[in-house]
Amino acid sequence: MILVTGGAGFIGANFVLDWLALHDEPVVNLDALTYAGNLENLNSIWSDPRHVFVKGSIADYDLVDALLRSHQPRAILNFAAESHVDRSIHGPEEFIQTNIVGTFRLLEAIRGFLASQNEDFRESFRFLHVSTDEVYGSLAPDEAAFSEHRKYEPNSPYSASKAASDHLVRAYHHTYGLPVLTTNCSNNYGPYHFPEKLIPLVIHNALSGKQIPIYGDGMQVRDWLFVKDHCSAIRRVLERGKVGETYNVGGRNELTNLSVVNTLCEILDELRPLPNGASYKAQISFVRDRPGHDRRYAIDAAKIERELDWRPSETFETGIRKTVEWYLANDAWVENVTSGSYRQWINRQYQ
Repeated sequence: MILVTGGAGFIGANFVLDWLALHDEPVVNLDALTYAGNLENLNSIWSDPRHVFVKGSIADYDLVDALLRSHQPRAILNFAAESHVDRSIHGPEEFIQTNIVGTFRLLEAIRGFLASQNEDFRESFRFLHVSTDEVYGSLAPDEAAFSEHRKYEPNSPYSASKAASDHLVRAYHHTYGLPVLTTNCSNNYGPYHFPEKLIPLVIHNALSGKQIPIYGDGMQVRDWLFVKDHCSAIRRVLERGKVGETYNVGGRNELTNLSVVNTLCEILDELRPLPNGASYKAQISFVRDRPGHDRRYAIDAAKIERELDWRPSETFETGIRKTVEWYLANDAWVENVTSGSYRQWINRQYQ
């Protein structure tokens, strides 16, 4: 049995779906079901007896403690987090509570649980903490990509809260001996991505005939990682990673936001052409840049490639096409997650 936190969100749900497609080992899935947690992501496994869903927060110590003692998981994978920079700028407190306080209480519950186990169980147990490259700050155009030795320089309330959670995980390993692993990933994309993030937002707005907003000049650079490649990296780290180590996970796909948007428009022009023959690029609109917008992220994934023999399977060209095809085939899912509060958020953010 493994315990996955945040397993109804974008990356967590993809991980749970892939895990059960590849393993017989059951999953306890703990998710608070905030705006980005979506049970529709788990429809295909809802009746699977290997999947046990529990609604709740990692900040609920008593609940986590009860789950650990009743299910006795051999590993915990922590995907649970508030993760959107824009939302952290408007309302940072939720990020502090979930990403810092929640991680602290999760670690405390694990510490108490392991203290009651025998030595063999403690030695085989793993806690894998999923984090982000944004903790490292921003890179200059010609600067080397982020390695695991890069100092932390978070620039948003979101990245600062994730940096704090990373430090807590490290401290609990060095102080209490918790068998931890940490991954810091680049920008993910793929199925089930909540459409406030760039790629699903572009697809949704383009198909809805709305403006496609691009912050500033659109020349911000990100390293793009297909979510299922990220899931395979996490499985590899869980299986072979060295306790106490951090592994950066990247797709080696550095692209500007404008380039990504243009690529999406070109794929949509091919797969879902407009009746008037125009290109979706005509809907692109440059909007005021967000505060403290980091200019460039890039991951140096040499360590995980060298030590754990992991590499991404998808190029950006293959992954982005699969992503667009998924959204075109799942318009009901998109419609359900883009109602009500989502529309209010988008209107406030990009006006």
